[in-house]
Amino acid sequence: MQQDDTIAPDPQGHDKTLDRSGADRDGPHDPARRRVLGGIAAVGVGLALGGCQSNEPAAGAAPRSAGDARLDAALRDQVRHIVVIYAENRSFVNLYAGFPGVQTPLSGVPAARYTQLDRDGKTPLAQLPKIWGGLVPQAQELDGKRYMIGEQAITGLANQPFRIVDAHGNPLPNGIKTRDLIHRFYQNQMQINAGRNDQFAAWGDSGGLVMGHYENSADTLRLWKLARQYTLCDNFFMAAFGGSWLNHIYLISAQAPYYPDIQSSPAKHLVSVLEGDDPLGTRLKLAPNCPPSALGGPPKFVNDGLFTPDGYAVNTMAPPYQPSNVRPAEGGNPAWADPANPRVLPPQTYATIGDRLSAKGVDWAWYSGAWQYALDHRDTGAVPDFQYHHQPFNYFANYAPGTAARARHLRDAGLGDDPATNRLLADIDAGRLPAVTFYKPQGNLNMHAGYADVASGDRHIAAVIEHLQRSEHWANTVIVMTHDENGGWWDPVAPPQGDRWGPGSRIPALVIAPFAKKGYVDHTFYDTNSILRFISRVHGLAPLDGVAARERACASREQTPPGDLTAALELA
Repeated sequence: MQQDDTIAPDPQGHDKTLDRSGADRDGPHDPARRRVLGGIAAVGVGLALGGCQSNEPAAGAAPRSAGDARLDAALRDQVRHIVVIYAENRSFVNLYAGFPGVQTPLSGVPAARYTQLDRDGKTPLAQLPKIWGGLVPQAQELDGKRYMIGEQAITGLANQPFRIVDAHGNPLPNGIKTRDLIHRFYQNQMQINAGRNDQFAAWGDSGGLVMGHYENSADTLRLWKLARQYTLCDNFFMAAFGGSWLNHIYLISAQAPYYPDIQSSPAKHLVSVLEGDDPLGTRLKLAPNCPPSALGGPPKFVNDGLFTPDGYAVNTMAPPYQPSNVRPAEGGNPAWADPANPRVLPPQTYATIGDRLSAKGVDWAWYSGAWQYALDHRDTGAVPDFQYHHQPFNYFANYAPGTAARARHLRDAGLGDDPATNRLLADIDAGRLPAVTFYKPQGNLNMHAGYADVASGDRHIAAVIEHLQRSEHWANTVIVMTHDENGGWWDPVAPPQGDRWGPGSRIPALVIAPFAKKGYVDHTFYDTNSILRFISRVHGLAPLDGVAARERACASREQTPPGDLTAALELA
């Protein structure tokens, strides 16, 4: 038997420690063992986990070794600006399937590791399901050609990874938007299937598309070229299971939000229904009319909701403040979303990386493309596409409308690629960036399937990086460019076990800096919160609760915790 200390809220909102125990049954892929190691989330205001061992020294703590002390000194001396660029919804293999030097090349993955099983978890699919709804459901034009690829245009896909092509078998250009794929908390765990990654087709809603990948090169993808020049991380995982919303929250806080008294709240109908009666379960309960085979159509569930049965929000919720996809209450505060709407998350109060940085006197900002445009045009729904749930600080009480912290740290990045309209680029060019910068591109430039194409985001992000390379800060800048989550796309590499919340599927990440290792593929285990570990190490911050909790979960199995990205750097 083994025990795992977990943190849960008491009715007053303080943290209390619970003990959960369970058997270590069939080894590292046993789903029950993952549940035993779950529940490591905290509510409350930024208190460190009592007794947790962190891979990062707290501010003022003694260095772990002479080598660590030298590295810490070099980081403080050479890293003056950290820029995090957060794109959308791509697995590693979806964009970098043929990248040279990766530890698990797609060409070398054996059939046993890519063959998709049907919903019974035993039977290999005779072929992949059709791409339900079509690969390109709505007509698009590019370079004088018209693309519209319906459900019947591509059929009989073999049960294996495939290159994404048009109806004639030609590679689909990166500039064409495909249909979206499901990417939610419980489905991601069911698709990963205890590390086997063999039920992506079974539990997705897009049929065989989950197994598709682009055949990129430095000629087709600017980010691929940058990966050849700097460091590509090929063992980097999204911090949380599921979708964009939870992973944005994890990017800044490393833990899942909590909704108090969920079972008696107006949101109780949005609680997910799981198999069995364990609130820490990982599988949704199937509806009676769910097709028994993935070849018969998308899965159906009793209730695929927004919450876990014990009150943690895991799927997309609306922010409590404007800009929000929920309007203000009639006669209520116009700067707030209607708090009575059960899909609005109550403002959260636990610590974020922004709080840690501010407490240390380190300047930082979250730049969001089209932020002000969304505020000014919230009643019109006008493009450019703005994604309300991609603004994680807008869910926290410390950054409520009217606060000094909001005015200082949440910034409009403006629009497009022109410094005349994109304020982030203008600030880069003028040397005005704070020490830590997060950048969220506007929706049509973030690479999300369904409403954005790969090529537009690739051009835009590469342009931002070029401005950084030309800036006066470049000599002391580290850029981390990654994606929030896998977007529902399959990947052959099993996520390492962490805690109840993740890590989820493998995603791409680039480390770009004058002192990043050149032409290097970094095989170190990272997750999204490795970015928080890096920021915390550079600035001597106490680790966030969720970061410490994941490290504790790894330590309980004598496994190496996620790294802090320093293996990608060569510091003098």
